Amino acid sequence: TKLSSSPQQDLLQSEIKQAKQLSNAFTQVAKKAIPAVAFIKVECSDSQSFSRPGDDFENFFSEDFFQRFFQQPGGQKRSPRGRVRTGEGSGFLISSDGFIITNYHVVKDANKIKVDLNDPTQKDLEAQLIGGDPQTDIAILKIQGENFPYLTLGDSNQIDICEWVIAIGSPFGLEASVTVGVVSQKSRNNLKIADLEDFIQTDAAINPGNSGGPLLDLDGNVIGMNTAIVSRSGGYMGIGFAIPSTIIRSVSDQIINQGEVSRGYLGVELQPIDQDMAEAFKLDRPQGILITQVSKDSAADKAGLKQGDILLEINGTPIKSVETFRNIISLTQPNTEISLKVSRSGKILMIPVKIGSREKISIQMSSTAQKLGLQVETLTPELATQNGYKNDEQGVIIRQVQAGSLAHRLGLTKGMVIVTVNHQKVSNVDEFNAATEKGDGKHILLLINTKVGMRFFSIKLS
Repeated sequence: TKLSSSPQQDLLQSEIKQAKQLSNAFTQVAKKAIPAVAFIKVECSDSQSFSRPGDDFENFFSEDFFQRFFQQPGGQKRSPRGRVRTGEGSGFLISSDGFIITNYHVVKDANKIKVDLNDPTQKDLEAQLIGGDPQTDIAILKIQGENFPYLTLGDSNQIDICEWVIAIGSPFGLEASVTVGVVSQKSRNNLKIADLEDFIQTDAAINPGNSGGPLLDLDGNVIGMNTAIVSRSGGYMGIGFAIPSTIIRSVSDQIINQGEVSRGYLGVELQPIDQDMAEAFKLDRPQGILITQVSKDSAADKAGLKQGDILLEINGTPIKSVETFRNIISLTQPNTEISLKVSRSGKILMIPVKIGSREKISIQMSSTAQKLGLQVETLTPELATQNGYKNDEQGVIIRQVQAGSLAHRLGLTKGMVIVTVNHQKVSNVDEFNAATEKGDGKHILLLINTKVGMRFFSIKLS
């Protein structure tokens, strides 16, 4: 006689079946994606320097907190002068003809880039850096060949919190490692990891070497690129960040088709609206963002936007924060027309605006600036306000300080403003480059606004 199962046993078997179905879904995504995931190996000379995890963010908290997880084999901080040093990261193919997406910080200093694919016949492939965007930390590589397996960029706007995601990369050089987690939160910004931030937060385990690898949904589409972790130890602590596919698509298309990235520019200074500000402007609740200043002859000025206007919607979508709005504008192509819903003196207006063009960032530094280990950008009124300076502050703002460089050892950090070089005022990158090349070549004197006051820095170049 066949014994019937109990309701509890039936329930258990049903749950096991569901678990197996979910496990199988993970397996199918991994099998589809792994052939298109790249293990990236880079070499650079000793005159350059890879960022070690934490270097870019060591001043954000008292301990290393946010870390880009770019792996240097052996954990060496620095090699003897003249030696070639190596690093590792991840990436993924986005086309059958060999275009690969990775993080800019993985390849920015590389003299030589090689790629391994999962196929044993596709190892040590030479890769060319097509272009990169420091502001979003995205770079495009190209390997020669055809009929490569590739991944499809999904729509990160459609992913929601608690949805399953899969991370693939090469942590500590362990190629094609797969981990699973959920979307912990979306639209994380103000982390000081990149200039344009709208990160997906995940608890999928990611570690040094994962940088540039894909974050996938259960359909096998890329919804993000793993970029940074929160860690006080250098390893996994359950909090990772991925660049969303919406940003990846916009930036990668421009790099591949134009060779560079054009930034949209509006020309306004903004602040959030809290409950007190909402009451002062006679709003029924805190909503939108407030224009505090409009730059003369900017796109905003030409469109008729005014100080005190409250921006409520852009192209029919509610504006949730200053950071989100800035991202949207920056990622919009110049000359694109947008529609803004504006509250002005209690009246609702619909104002069309043609987006302007932000001044292109020069990443070509003078030889002296490279020796210092500095990368700077012209300080605009908008950048000044964003970084806590007066909007009429003149100079160049430090965008990046190379790990272990002269500037790094002297205590210069991202966000400081260089006002003079050898007593000569500098108001843009070209003037800074020219000024740093003058002098005796042995010393350089910088006057820097450190946010807490002006300070001279004397640096020996020899």
